[in-house]
Amino acid sequence: MARIPQKFIDDLLDRVDIVEVIDRRVKLKKTGKNFSACCPFHDEKTPSFSVNPGKQFYYCFGCGAGGNALGFLMDYERLEFPEAVESLAQTVGLQVPKEELRPGQTPPQDTNRPILEQLEQATRFYEHSLRKHPEAKRAVAYLKGRGLSGEIARAFRVGFAPPGWDNLLQTADSDTQQIKRLTDGGMLVTNDRGRTYDRFRDRIVFPILDARGRVIAFGGRVLGDDKPKYLNSPETPVFHKSRELYGLYQARKSERSLTRIVVVEGYMDVIALAQYGIGYAVATLGTATSEAHMERLFRHVPEVVFCFDGDEAGRKAAFRALESTLPVMQDGRQARFLFVPDGEDPDSLVRARGAEHLEHLFSSATPLEEFLFDWVAKDLDISTLDGRARFSKQAAPYVHLIPEGVFKALMYQSLADRTGIDIDSLKRLQAPLPDPQVDQPNNAQSGFSREAEGYHDVDQGYSSDDNDDAPPPGLDIEPYPDSEGVSSEPHHDSLTPTSGSKTQRLLGLLVLNPQLASTLDAALMPKEQRRDIALLTDVIESINSQPDISTASLLGFWHGTPEGQLLTDLAGREPIEDPNQLSELADALFQQLLREGPLTQLRQEAALLKAKPYEALSDSEKQELMRLMRDIRSLSGRR
Repeated sequence: MARIPQKFIDDLLDRVDIVEVIDRRVKLKKTGKNFSACCPFHDEKTPSFSVNPGKQFYYCFGCGAGGNALGFLMDYERLEFPEAVESLAQTVGLQVPKEELRPGQTPPQDTNRPILEQLEQATRFYEHSLRKHPEAKRAVAYLKGRGLSGEIARAFRVGFAPPGWDNLLQTADSDTQQIKRLTDGGMLVTNDRGRTYDRFRDRIVFPILDARGRVIAFGGRVLGDDKPKYLNSPETPVFHKSRELYGLYQARKSERSLTRIVVVEGYMDVIALAQYGIGYAVATLGTATSEAHMERLFRHVPEVVFCFDGDEAGRKAAFRALESTLPVMQDGRQARFLFVPDGEDPDSLVRARGAEHLEHLFSSATPLEEFLFDWVAKDLDISTLDGRARFSKQAAPYVHLIPEGVFKALMYQSLADRTGIDIDSLKRLQAPLPDPQVDQPNNAQSGFSREAEGYHDVDQGYSSDDNDDAPPPGLDIEPYPDSEGVSSEPHHDSLTPTSGSKTQRLLGLLVLNPQLASTLDAALMPKEQRRDIALLTDVIESINSQPDISTASLLGFWHGTPEGQLLTDLAGREPIEDPNQLSELADALFQQLLREGPLTQLRQEAALLKAKPYEALSDSEKQELMRLMRDIRSLSGRR
């Protein structure tokens, strides 16, 4: 079997100009050193698609699409890798050579595309089942009972997973490749006896779309009283729950001029609001609102409104969302918090009072600054000197999280007005660095993780009712252990970009500036199993084996893989640094990683969790903290 030599691909990428390649298909506009346009891979009114001619790669800050000229052709014209190479080679008059693969070698492949195609087929199966399956009457009755029309259900591609253990599995017709793709996409489960069966059974299913409208995962609501009420897809190569939001694609498609997004608690709230003309609601996917969620939302709109239950649990969830929002509150952005009355939700409110009333509530919702200061002060008597001192000490670190700018200055001024303490003194009240010697948390404290009631996220180890997956009488299959065969330990092997990670910061620097690897020795890297550490080692080795490799070629090496997506994200988000300081910065980051053995890394991760109030930790974060403490004691020889 022949493949295209890597040297030819590198030469081809050096000869073509990515600006010319893209500009022939999407009109680009010069913006500073780069070029920009509205992204061709998702609907948008404000350009977030950027092309860097110096590094020969593109990146969309809206949907995350990015890569080199070959990757653009593959995605834009839906070409396979060899076809894209042929097309690009023709533009510069080159003949594509071929070389025989050595034993064990495989040609470059886009590993995500087959999974996405399989998930699309699964969506069509569920849609058809909602219309035609004999058991679908219960699902239709439920949707009608919630006031949803057939039109809105079709718009959101709502479907039905029939009862039974192998309805979706049978559609694969014993094709091992299809079964593997369904398994990789999170749609099939294999238990410890080797039996494979459908993950979603007797549920209304809600396809989750990425920014380009592709199905990447599902959420399922059980019919009847079984548990868990809601079940989400696990993390897969195409689905990272900490970055995706249900309804965002539909929101951006339905609104011509999107100025506000409302974050609600569940799928049904999103769909119900859309039916009543409020098409700008989204929901997180069984996980708390993250900083990555907020950064993504604020790229599309200047205002985000959180709509939560008004009870204590809802307010705790809102404050966790506030904590994720503060680091991205640049000037011009606004966040508000709306708490609905007990027994109500956005769905019931819009049906009872109408869209105009609810939109008025959104507009008059509590501003972030008011909610922050009221929450911090709720258990303090700020009429006393001691109360104001405590209030200042607790509130100032939150204000410090806000990016530098006018809003941060006004927040400090507001805090000064409330406490009578001068601004300079408040700025010195930053949170101290946590003690790396992690102690046992006080178990008497109550913790809270605010997902929509009954949501279970199997990849994150959320518990499920033991009876949910018990097989029907007479079926020779055992219930799967540990939430569908997934360990109850929290998931840590994700390649999702993490704010503040030295490893990922160094990766971004190396992708944009491969020459920096010349002074880094991959053999000195920590021998850890973390995927980002392993990827950094691979990147350094790849660059040092090809000292003249370009950014475009480096990205091309990992094209179509989760690693490639991470490298593209990190390169696209890497801040501009003084070129004269890049080498020093890369060396400093590398030396820090070398000094951080496994024990130090564990202590730092534990310290980040310990920095939060214990009651603000989610259940998975508490489990993670316990695991970290056990590992710290084990590595340090303590019991």
